[in-house]
Amino acid sequence: MIPVQSFAGRRIALFGLGGSGIATARALLAGGAEVAAWDDSEAAIDNARQAGVPAVDLAIADWRRFAALVLAPGAPLTHPKPHWTVEKARAAGVEIIGDIELFCRERRRIAPRAPFVAITGTNGKSTTTALTAHILRQAGRDVRLGGNIGVPILDLEPPAADRIHVIECSSFQIDLAPSLDPTIGALINLTPDHLDRHGTMANYAAIKERLVAAANVALVGVDDEHGRAIAQRLRRSGRRVVAISARASSSVDVFCANGKIFARRDRGIETIADLAGAPALRGAHNAQNAAFAAAAALELGLAKEEIAGGLASFPGLAHRMEQIGRIDRVLFVNDSKATNADAAEKALLTFADIFWILGGKAKEGGVEPLQPLFSRVAKAYLIGAASDAFAATLKKANVAFELCGTLQIAAGAAARDAAKSKAAEPVVLLSPACASYDQFANFEARGDLFRALVKELIASHCGAAAHV
Repeated sequence: MIPVQSFAGRRIALFGLGGSGIATARALLAGGAEVAAWDDSEAAIDNARQAGVPAVDLAIADWRRFAALVLAPGAPLTHPKPHWTVEKARAAGVEIIGDIELFCRERRRIAPRAPFVAITGTNGKSTTTALTAHILRQAGRDVRLGGNIGVPILDLEPPAADRIHVIECSSFQIDLAPSLDPTIGALINLTPDHLDRHGTMANYAAIKERLVAAANVALVGVDDEHGRAIAQRLRRSGRRVVAISARASSSVDVFCANGKIFARRDRGIETIADLAGAPALRGAHNAQNAAFAAAAALELGLAKEEIAGGLASFPGLAHRMEQIGRIDRVLFVNDSKATNADAAEKALLTFADIFWILGGKAKEGGVEPLQPLFSRVAKAYLIGAASDAFAATLKKANVAFELCGTLQIAAGAAARDAAKSKAAEPVVLLSPACASYDQFANFEARGDLFRALVKELIASHCGAAAHV
């Protein structure tokens, strides 16, 4: 835990009592703050009380007594409408911040030069964050991984001169961290997402830009127009920018080409690593993730041999093109984290002869942008609320599909059909291109069920083979 002493002796309002909210409350209490915590869920309030967090109804509290509102990133700050606690805080002139901001203030207070790598982007940020931490750990560095991935940031050990914090940051978290100032800031890519929470693409991009704007070194992906514009602005302002691309270019500093990562350094262009020996990093999007992780590691002083070793040994992340197993030639891949079309595109580009399970709560645009890749799909299996809309798109494109309704039915049907394929490696791919909330609590629950279903199919196949 990181005791937050920057608010010692002051009264703090805290809204949102999920895992990170409770961690934040405990850190504030440990640092000597007086915490008044609340949530819109009675169950969450009861859970917090059992955890020793003082619950105070913020709807009737005296907001003039609060030094700050620490807001959970899930609560709207601006769009579609500010959360009621935000309106109360603004009316009382109370600053509104989040747990990333509290970390930044404690870092500046106790170890301002402690290495801090902050990573964001629309897609790939979790893989890049985990991969960066893995490379550094394999090289013997003291690393703490958390934030929007895994452990809440204030549950990690405190910053120290020889300890590297590698933190994933969502746009919601960045919006609540006005003094975010990492040693290395990474902005991987930008495509439309969470516009219901940010209003416009311009607002969304501006929030993401904050993460790299105050970094000592800004790693910026320049394969999209927003990233290119951000890199140019930062350079004009005098910031040190490392431009990163998933393809070879004379205008970038770190790039991927022919399955290898290259860096433009004092001695010219150097080969940093060959991804052929990194099975968990298949696909062009993972090459981009690997380039960012390699660039961060280079900035932190690792040798290219250490980077190559870390890339090769990376096991991958659950729900992100996770290779679950095989039945004969058929490969089963769990890409449940693909909650929009842009994310699903990465998996469709990686494989051929795909038996594609998709659907859920559709996002703007549906799967229309994926039509150029439909030729890779042998058959689609539709689940959830988006089934009818997606069926219309697939029918118009002459893609074979089956209305399955549930993931259980879809997994069995896709496995059945893939087993009949004559392709060298048929792939049963769960890459929904949708949010999960129509049928599941989150994308993890969706992916966990798919993994369990595949394990049952594999066990059943092995059992049947044993009796032949």
